[in-house]
Amino acid sequence: MDELSRPLSPDPADIAVCRALLRQHARSFHAASMLLPRSVRDPASVLYGFCRIADDAVDAPEAGVDRHAAVAALRDRLDRAYGGAPRPTPIDRALAAVVACHGIPRLLPDRLLEGLAWDAQGRRYETLDDLFDYASRVAGAVGAMMALLMGVRSAGGLARACDLGVAMQLSNIARDVAEDAAMGRLYLPLAWLREAGVDPDRWLARPTHGVALESVVQRLLGHADVLYARATAGIAALPLACRPGINAARLLYCAIGREVGRDIERALRQRTVVPSSRRMWLLARAVATPWPSARGLHAPPLAANEAMVRAATAEIAREARGAAFVVDLFMRLEQRDHRARPLAARGGLR
Repeated sequence: MDELSRPLSPDPADIAVCRALLRQHARSFHAASMLLPRSVRDPASVLYGFCRIADDAVDAPEAGVDRHAAVAALRDRLDRAYGGAPRPTPIDRALAAVVACHGIPRLLPDRLLEGLAWDAQGRRYETLDDLFDYASRVAGAVGAMMALLMGVRSAGGLARACDLGVAMQLSNIARDVAEDAAMGRLYLPLAWLREAGVDPDRWLARPTHGVALESVVQRLLGHADVLYARATAGIAALPLACRPGINAARLLYCAIGREVGRDIERALRQRTVVPSSRRMWLLARAVATPWPSARGLHAPPLAANEAMVRAATAEIAREARGAAFVVDLFMRLEQRDHRARPLAARGGLR
């Protein structure tokens, strides 16, 4: 690759804009990101910046723009970023550099936008597997992209990164039940609600906080805990310098779920946050435990995440073939030069 075609690193000023978004809108992730090496923290901030503006564009579109048009506009922005001609905004410019530098396959951000399109449609989810399909798009895809930023190249490591993203999304859903209901949204599996004796449509029309609903939220948190445990093995697949930051994200988001589960009635009345003192303790714990067990690293991915893991590993294989070609080319050129040097010394070549 020549100097003109080599992807440029994001401009520091553009990264600063992304870091400001992260600091303003995601306290837990911002705190965890401070434990990442700068080589990962900066592009991770860029990915968050794009995810943030994408979510805002669909949740609160500009005047005169409906949510479906907002999703279409976001796809156009991806087209331009992947085409090397991003819109002249800090986040778009930085995103174009990051996806090129780190070989992020287009399927991953496309999946994210598909999940946002489902939000625009007001889609609900009948079963846990249906909810996994949604969480895979809006959060598992982000996990896979983050793993690529950190140099993860194994299918097992990518699958565990997706597990972590899905687990975080389940924690968010459990935390935001009341907030989502106020906006006419319901993400809890509808079949679970009916099993607990809650009619989804009636509840959404008049949300109440009873034992039946609490049981459904607890059930969801239980599945999140399973995925957090699976994701632990993925920490062992990361470069050592990256483990504290991702371990911190895992512990902090898991703690959100624990806070919700400790007093669901209160959580349904007000947004749950992890107390500052506990956040600091969890950050210290994340730094102190950089060697988790790798048992389960190679467990199959969730069905919802399979396509993303395949796409990422296919991109990695393509990059490896390209690198092998370059190495082979240089070796052949060197061999040719080696054969030519004795002839030149005898005056056979001018």
